[in-house]
Amino acid sequence: MHLTPPPVHLAHQRGPLHDLPDTPQAYDAVLADVVEQALARLTLEGNLEHPDCVDDIGDTSLGITSLLALAWQRTKDPRLPEAVRRSLAFHLRERVYVDDNPGYPNLRARNSRLPYARYTLATGAHPIGDWPSTVWALLQAVNVLDAADGLVDAEQRTRLLELAHGYWHWLTEATFFNPQEAGNQAIGCVVGGLMLAGHLPPEEGEPVRARALELYADEIRAHRVRDRGALLPPEHGGAYDNNYGPISLSFLAQAHRVSGEEIFAEDGDALARYIDARLTSGGFDNGGPRYSEQHSAFESVLGLRYFGARIGSDLGRYRGDSRWARHAAKADGGVDGHFAWMLVWQIQDPTRWHREPSTATARHQLRAGTVSVAFDDRMTPAVVEAGGTYCLPAAVNRQHGFGPVTDGFLLCRPMGEVRVRDVRADGLTAKLVTKPVVGRDHVLRHVRSLYVTDGTLLWTTVAVERLDGTPYLLAGLPYAEDDGDRVRRTAHAPVSSAGTLRLTHPDGQGPEHFDARAELTQEQAAFALAEDPRGYGNPDQGWRHLVSSTALEAGPIQDAPDDLHVFAVRYGSEEPFTVSVERGGEGLTVRTDAFTAVIGDLAGDAHAEPELTLRR
Repeated sequence: MHLTPPPVHLAHQRGPLHDLPDTPQAYDAVLADVVEQALARLTLEGNLEHPDCVDDIGDTSLGITSLLALAWQRTKDPRLPEAVRRSLAFHLRERVYVDDNPGYPNLRARNSRLPYARYTLATGAHPIGDWPSTVWALLQAVNVLDAADGLVDAEQRTRLLELAHGYWHWLTEATFFNPQEAGNQAIGCVVGGLMLAGHLPPEEGEPVRARALELYADEIRAHRVRDRGALLPPEHGGAYDNNYGPISLSFLAQAHRVSGEEIFAEDGDALARYIDARLTSGGFDNGGPRYSEQHSAFESVLGLRYFGARIGSDLGRYRGDSRWARHAAKADGGVDGHFAWMLVWQIQDPTRWHREPSTATARHQLRAGTVSVAFDDRMTPAVVEAGGTYCLPAAVNRQHGFGPVTDGFLLCRPMGEVRVRDVRADGLTAKLVTKPVVGRDHVLRHVRSLYVTDGTLLWTTVAVERLDGTPYLLAGLPYAEDDGDRVRRTAHAPVSSAGTLRLTHPDGQGPEHFDARAELTQEQAAFALAEDPRGYGNPDQGWRHLVSSTALEAGPIQDAPDDLHVFAVRYGSEEPFTVSVERGGEGLTVRTDAFTAVIGDLAGDAHAEPELTLRR
């Protein structure tokens, strides 16, 4: 059956976040819109929740209250004090729960009578979300406290402070800490404690601050997960999630802003460099244990902007969901208060976007101009970007990656140390990856992959000891492309090869055989293959169950030494090109019409590191 590539956009891969105006005037306009919506929505009871809100509801009215409080600070709009007092009274009266929610599995003490916020209002309906909802309510509360002077009376302020303190005790004493193993929620709780401490008398505030720092060190930092050379706060059981990872970065930014503790800056810098390395030039990325392609938007701005400036990189190229460009919103576009605290902090923080790419060399990234390669932990490409098209690792016989295939076996999983050499010369940027591998015959071979770019095109040359049969290079799964300000699905990539080149599609049916021409997205297929229901299953693990996929397959070139198979592919153009590879006294000389590269002897230099020279 022939399928036509679907003209569908990836729902959450929209514009780069640094394209959002972030001047004081722009934020005043955002707040003005929130004010008008809120005043029109405010009920006689003081409720500011969106009428369609069911989930994530326990903190939302208070979140809108915090935005009104911030707006009053900035404009002194005479309509706002009464609205703030009425809506605050509503939360204190109607949205504070002290009876245990039936079915909640994470309590450490029953009948504590400590306050918490509910994920859904119906008793016992969905109690699993009460912990993060209470973190969010704590953050909304401390933001209102920050703006309370001259706005709310002493009685309301005292009741709100007592409530926030109670939330903190419930989160850290009555329940297990971070029960969903979600780094963003856990760091958010720490931020709430740090901000709360500043509103308490010293004898009460100092223990809260100390406990917050202790929780960060012992329950978050000590359990970081390593990926691509970085230690990361774990997210829903994985190392990094596209949606929640940048939110964690925003929490680290706020933690550093309010505490001044260097530990948050150090860990934020590490996470920011990791994001920078895995993010393509065009801002596309995918993967995560909770969401593969669903990107946050305004919740990420604070962290990407704050740490982008610290590490000197254009992290704002990250593509967010512009439907949540300023604040959480419902289907009708109406404001939802669920993430209001992030908009408050984003407005308060004066950092501006750093818009230039980092000049530092990154082991897990090759980037120049509009070309980039993000490498995974095994130094196999995770995303290849050239010509406005993004290629993911392809799958063959349940094996995923980029690399030589012989007798149905993909040679990309390392058996030993993977060595990398980076070179810049004559306007070219190159990375040489030397990877020891073992095939079905148990013979140790060395796959040497050379990536060279001029900022527009990407040349990949892969050399390996001679293979039996009719080997080919698995060169990627064409998946998505930029069409200006959006990312949409594709089943085509501008690619050429110095050998034969074919684009194949799987014969099997179902999500385990991923056909790029079908409407199913990578995330949908990954969730379908996961072990748990959508929203709770791990799409990264699900995607590992992929059996076959659409794939670019390149045959070996003719002009190569007799004892080697050499494959050469160019991304970003379909025009023919030639490559020759010769062995000489200095090693392998790779010649194209654009550059000459010399790959040193396999043994490497005096420290066994690979050697590479490059020239136009």
